[in-house]
Amino acid sequence: MCIRSDRHGTIGAVNANNPAVESLHLVLGDEELLMDRAVAQIVARVRAAAPGAEDLPVTKLRTGDASAPELLELLSPSLFAEDRVGGLEAAAEAGKDAVALVLDAAADPPEGAVLVIMHSGGGRAKAMVGALQKAGAVTHECAKLTKPAERVDFVRREFSAAGVRVGGDVVEAVVDAVGSELRELAAACSQLVADTGGKVDVAAVGRYYSGKAEVSGFDVADRAVAGDRPGALEALRWAMHRGVPHVLLADALADAVRTIALVGSAGRGDPFAMASELGMPPWKIKKAQAQARGWTGQSIGRALCVVSQLNADVKGQAADADYAVENAVSVVAGLSN
Repeated sequence: MCIRSDRHGTIGAVNANNPAVESLHLVLGDEELLMDRAVAQIVARVRAAAPGAEDLPVTKLRTGDASAPELLELLSPSLFAEDRVGGLEAAAEAGKDAVALVLDAAADPPEGAVLVIMHSGGGRAKAMVGALQKAGAVTHECAKLTKPAERVDFVRREFSAAGVRVGGDVVEAVVDAVGSELRELAAACSQLVADTGGKVDVAAVGRYYSGKAEVSGFDVADRAVAGDRPGALEALRWAMHRGVPHVLLADALADAVRTIALVGSAGRGDPFAMASELGMPPWKIKKAQAQARGWTGQSIGRALCVVSQLNADVKGQAADADYAVENAVSVVAGLSN
């Protein structure tokens, strides 16, 4: 879980316009699901306490790619000092000048602004973490859950957050059936609660995930990003027949595309040397390096848009979720050369 931490004995300076919300936050780690949730919680707090919340500006920049003028615009006080949230992603990749701009703003946050800085904890800007914590940033720990016991605890908390009490055998069954990906685990818990009316037992887990081992969302995604459209669509239809949830299929496709984007942008290199910086195991990097050969920056950008739309579609925007998933898989497979 993402945990607010004040380990350094300081609480972030409050937003002058909104004293209920601290003005400086550090989302620390490399687990995307936990980071997304931490940011969403911060934005929700600001919106809950701010007047005219529906118009609250939320701006995000990728720190390593943003120009100095873009950073200055985000980090400088606005003319009317209105409430706003500024998010800086991938701060670990920031260069020297960008780091200086961020730390200057952290020392004296713009009036009315809440700054949310997302940092993996490593990278060339590793020293930024300590500086931000010294400046009073509220730290939200979002490290990857690498131990089986941590994933078991995560699943237990997911059910608890949904208001459902389950035994340890149910939790173990979910982890065994679904695997180690947190997005899949979270989606599985949500789907099981919805489909059983909160009466989740081992038998329900077994019924729901029977056949998942034969064809999973990751099987479909691997074929899609490899450009094997017929194979991807065949695997997809079999997965749907076996009852793999739309949200798990969508998450697997998104994970495959994002991994290729991340590994592709890092360039060629030794997977073992790159593992720490990218926050993923060497085998996954090696696999993505091979897959990335069929992709260009333009096609990756298009694929990221496709999986982003699919995420919204499977969560209720699309009238036909089956078609939405099949179309997204087909489009992504067609983008790989």
